[in-house]
Amino acid sequence: MNRYCLALLLILTAPLASAGEEDEMMGFIVDDTISHIGHDFYYSFSERLRATSPMDFNLVVRERPSARWGSLVTVEYQQRLVYRRFLPPNTVELKDAAYDAADWVRVQIVQRKLETLLQDTTDLEKDEL
Repeated sequence: MNRYCLALLLILTAPLASAGEEDEMMGFIVDDTISHIGHDFYYSFSERLRATSPMDFNLVVRERPSARWGSLVTVEYQQRLVYRRFLPPNTVELKDAAYDAADWVRVQIVQRKLETLLQDTTDLEKDEL
């Protein structure tokens, strides 16, 4: 029984040890929002993004609520900020704002991918830049 468990463990972890950047799972939009406004923004944002573009990237939607100013919503791609906006506490047109944000983020991601492809890395590797 122990040998069977050990063999199964080795089989399951072997692909993880040799997994490269190509094997990374893509298509996740992580919800790190707190308030009702943040959750509504996330659902509309992710709905629009999944409907309009292939999900070959991962994103994190974060929110920092404030009683006075509303909520600061940010979207990160590869641990870099691509979108930031304050949503007032009485937001009525939240769906439109989320759809606009999804369109903006999609354009920014395409632009960053193009910049990465066109970057001159003859002397240094991409992770050294």
